[in-house]
Amino acid sequence: MTTKETVRESLLGSRATPQLSRQARATFERHAKKDKETGELYMTEDDFVDAIAPRGEDYHKIKREQYGILFRVADRRNLGKVSMQDWGTFENLLTKADAEYEIAFRLFDLDGTGSVKYEDFMRLYNLNKGAGNIPFDWNCEWASLYIGGRKRRHDMTYPQFSQMLRGLQGERIRQAFHFFDKDGDGYIDPQDFQRIILETAKHKLSDHILDNLQTLCNISAGTKISYANVRAFQNVIREMDLIDLILRNATTKSGDGKITRTDFLNEAARITRFSLFTPMEADILFHFAGMDEPSGRLALADFAKVVDASWQNAYIMGEEAGEAAATAAAKALSTTKAILHRMAESAHHFALGSVAGAFGAFVVYPIDLVKTRLQNQRSARVGELLYKNSIDCASKVVRNEGIRGLYSGVIPQLIGVAPEKAIKLTVNDLIREKFTDKKTGRIWWGWEVLAGGCAGGSQVIFTNPLEIVKIRLQVQGEALKSSENAPRRSAMWIVKNLGILGLYRGASACLARDVPFSAIYFPTYNHLKRDYFGESPNKRLGILQLLTAGAIAGMPAAYLTTPFDVIKTRLQVEARKGETKYRNLRHCAATVFKEEGIKAFFKGGPARVLRSSPQFGFTLAAYEVLQHLVPMPGTAAARPDARGYAEPSVGLQEARAPLPFLRSRNALKIILDIDQDFGKIKAPAGKSWLGLPKLTSKGMVEAA
Repeated sequence: MTTKETVRESLLGSRATPQLSRQARATFERHAKKDKETGELYMTEDDFVDAIAPRGEDYHKIKREQYGILFRVADRRNLGKVSMQDWGTFENLLTKADAEYEIAFRLFDLDGTGSVKYEDFMRLYNLNKGAGNIPFDWNCEWASLYIGGRKRRHDMTYPQFSQMLRGLQGERIRQAFHFFDKDGDGYIDPQDFQRIILETAKHKLSDHILDNLQTLCNISAGTKISYANVRAFQNVIREMDLIDLILRNATTKSGDGKITRTDFLNEAARITRFSLFTPMEADILFHFAGMDEPSGRLALADFAKVVDASWQNAYIMGEEAGEAAATAAAKALSTTKAILHRMAESAHHFALGSVAGAFGAFVVYPIDLVKTRLQNQRSARVGELLYKNSIDCASKVVRNEGIRGLYSGVIPQLIGVAPEKAIKLTVNDLIREKFTDKKTGRIWWGWEVLAGGCAGGSQVIFTNPLEIVKIRLQVQGEALKSSENAPRRSAMWIVKNLGILGLYRGASACLARDVPFSAIYFPTYNHLKRDYFGESPNKRLGILQLLTAGAIAGMPAAYLTTPFDVIKTRLQVEARKGETKYRNLRHCAATVFKEEGIKAFFKGGPARVLRSSPQFGFTLAAYEVLQHLVPMPGTAAARPDARGYAEPSVGLQEARAPLPFLRSRNALKIILDIDQDFGKIKAPAGKSWLGLPKLTSKGMVEAA
């Protein structure tokens, strides 16, 4: 540095070139072109838009080409191109806490003096306002408070300009209302209100609100919309972020994740101190959120259609179709990845469910063996009774066969429990999903019973062979005790001896037991979780609550189906010498009733209740523990529910896009408050916007 430059820097100061981060530099170099004469890299407006607004992103109601507005801010020298130094300055600007308002200010500060001149502001405004839009009077009393009267216009500093933009939307809506209120009665037609909002606030609202604007007149008597309605609607728009916070708090405190208008106002009173919501504002919020839920109790998902500006309809509107076509390939790839992920997730759930199911079955297996031995007792004569009750049965098994006797036939049970649980849960969920109302998340109880019954029936084809092998192994110890010559049979011997048809002996009784069991169990279990324990998208039940729900649901299901379980056991156990051999379900039921009475159908009932109830409880508890010990790779944050299904995110989510992009978008929202069509006019390539002042090489200002 020369002495002259050093002295000048000491007296006048210096401006350091903004240091680009590695990512910012890479972004610039990826989109920039090289000047053939100077070799300098630069970006045109199209290049700049590609850099700050990548194709395929969701830009909500802002057109992607409108990001060209920001090119005017970055192109400080009005050359029609942005250098690396300009890009660095713009990136540095985006890091400021008030970047959004400063971007808007620099857009109108054409000569860079630190103030906005009225003439420059109006020139840029007139250039960009849409033809045929609702007129706005800049000579009104409100505007004169910021820019001065007609004869005493003054420049606006950055704080003054920012504050003017803050209140501009409200004044535009007020003037638009007067424009349509021709007779001055304070009311306008719904279609006029719709036009006002579309021209002043479309970029801030969701498809759901925009499509239903005309229904605002339904919150009060009459067919027109008052100024009070319009003002309340505007206040709701302004306070969306605060409303989001209130809704989150209120729904979290609710037992079922749903709230009423009263709940909202009560929670608002707890959170706010100065921004109290009026009854009409609460009515408007609940009106738009509850159009698909007339009960008035709304969940966070219902409010997302109102609070989240990115919420869109399922169909694609005309001008959005082009962008959708451009991103179709990316979406297809994303869908493929999602399918593969779901397959891996299902395999993960199946594996953990198998281990958990085996654990639950192993814990209660001794109870199951006792139940089977009691059900197989043929005679009601006291002298021939082998077991008096469950406790007597268990003690005799341990005394005669040892502890291992309580686990006779456990291997087939452990092998069969994994596919049994998987098939049952899968079929039940598929049918429930088919008949569940997608809007309300509710299902008619009849479909719940059908889903449970089909789930129980579907497992029989797989579990019946395992059941018959297990039962014959369980009662084998009795034969060995009574006869020393009785051979001990293995599971494989029993399978070979029975053959394919023999393995399905008693299948009709198995169906008669499992179909009503699941038809009772699944609806009861789901209603206990939802209606008694208050499970909701925002409330996850603890292990103790899941254990309790599973145990309670299993009690009536197990006991009421005991008669069919007795018949199934009698059909599947090999008849001993001198015992009646049952031909089929009807013959077995009639014979048992004739020889032993009605009480015989409930033999082992208490043991069956004691087994079925805790088995589901232990299975669910083991599954929850395994989820923590062996999480799905890449989904550490996701925690599945008791059945192994990841709970979806509901409601608004924190924006995950880079902060510079978010601030660019927010800056555009502020600028579009001036006029929806801002930035839609494209300048010729390499030139500044038509009509904007441009500095000449001599420093003189001329029209571009």
